[in-house]
Amino acid sequence: MPRQILLGDEAVALGAVHAGLSAAYSYPGTPASEVLEYLVRQAGETKAFTAVWSVNEKTAYEEALGASFAGKRSLVSFKHVGLNVAADPFMNSAITGANGGFLVVSADDPGMHSSQNEQDSRYYVQFAQIPGYEPSDHQEAYDMAREAFDVSERFGLPVLMRLVTRLSHSRSAVETRDARAPNELKKGAGQDWILLPVNARRRFGRLLDLQAEMTRFSEESRFNLLQLNDKDRSFGVIASGIAYNYFREAVAADSAPPSFLKVSTYPLPERLIRELVGHVGTILVLEDGYPFIERQLKGLFGIAGKTVLGKMSGPLPASGELTPDIVRRALGREPLASLPASGLPLAGRPPQLCAGCPHADSFKALNKALEGVTGSNVFSDIGCYTLGALPPYNAIHSCVCMGASISMARGASDVGLYPAVSVIGDSTFAHSGLTPLLSAAKANTDMTVIILDNATTAMTGGQPTYGSGPGLLRLVEGLGVAKEHIRTIEPLPKHHDKNVQIIKDEIAHRGLSVVVAVRECVQEQRKKRS
Repeated sequence: MPRQILLGDEAVALGAVHAGLSAAYSYPGTPASEVLEYLVRQAGETKAFTAVWSVNEKTAYEEALGASFAGKRSLVSFKHVGLNVAADPFMNSAITGANGGFLVVSADDPGMHSSQNEQDSRYYVQFAQIPGYEPSDHQEAYDMAREAFDVSERFGLPVLMRLVTRLSHSRSAVETRDARAPNELKKGAGQDWILLPVNARRRFGRLLDLQAEMTRFSEESRFNLLQLNDKDRSFGVIASGIAYNYFREAVAADSAPPSFLKVSTYPLPERLIRELVGHVGTILVLEDGYPFIERQLKGLFGIAGKTVLGKMSGPLPASGELTPDIVRRALGREPLASLPASGLPLAGRPPQLCAGCPHADSFKALNKALEGVTGSNVFSDIGCYTLGALPPYNAIHSCVCMGASISMARGASDVGLYPAVSVIGDSTFAHSGLTPLLSAAKANTDMTVIILDNATTAMTGGQPTYGSGPGLLRLVEGLGVAKEHIRTIEPLPKHHDKNVQIIKDEIAHRGLSVVVAVRECVQEQRKKRS
């Protein structure tokens, strides 16, 4: 197969294809979206496997788990907070196990470039007690994805691969290999997948019994690398994932670099770590994300006679992503030569809604409707419309997680907040808004929900949505919202006064009301015209 220039996400996806992938599922979220986007294109061209955008991450995980149940090799991908949504089936799949190879791809976002938090998916690997991979470059992302399916079938467990934004969204050359054939279909799995307590206890015992073997596997993995400097035993480095690249770059000119251990597999390769720790007096831990390895090294009381440096104590910042410059400073290297900035003053350029975005007209109408209303609060959600928090709109007061706008508005209303308004997009509503609206409808909560229906999942690039158009209105009514209080508006300047009045009327209604703002995303319109 030829060498290809690929994004990190694409390298994982192609590795999965060449490993005999049969099915892949995802819900879009930066920096993971390109994994399934690549697979959707490949599936459309080859018809060799299934690649589907799911309604949310939990559904995606369960769909992929069903394919594994049937003996086929499957993949599910999402960003790190998406793994939270899928945590229930994820944790239980460590008990059921996997029949066909099952790869879980979680793309973390150190530095919070497009996320609510910096959480580190390696803790989920440890939590579920399953094998994990963390590539340091694009070639490893491809090679690890191929190997992960074999490892999954060897242990009969799902395998998690952790990416970070800098790897997911950069490009590099990848040497590919011939593809293997997909697995044959299996029928039946005995009692292993029926998690009644009697089966779950037995399966959990099996999972615990596998831990020592998985640790040995990690210690023997070709992706880990231990190199000891016998001439200088004062200092050593443990580097994981992309931090290993920064370390190698920083010491590239050294004739004898310090002792180091590259960690790429989990559970942690204990024997290799003990060898390094026993060889040096001070250990610097370089890892992008939380101090996951550093905490385990230090334990509660630390390693007797050893100094461990990193994010908890030492030269690395506790938050944000690592950079080559940060790693150089941590290693005591001089900064690289650089050219001074020109000194020209540059205006700040915060993200903003696209020119002509329907959300802009929706927020203008909402702001006008709430003008002069004391104590009004607008609970928003995850999507392009979160930018309504910024000038010139300043229209929203919360954004926590998918679907929280409706739940939080209901809770605030229950304790007396009026008016309580929720703003949520059509894709996010399908993802996590149905159940809280069902709850609010049952109680006829005094709140107004505004669903911004732009017919796509716009924030992440225009993936399909499951809650749009006439079907969305039927769905809202089916959840129990009174039909006379399900209103639609078209967010255009020419309808501004009419839209303001409709929103005012529904806020004045002392019960549950839903206003659906229907207008296609301007970017999707442009795609159709081009």
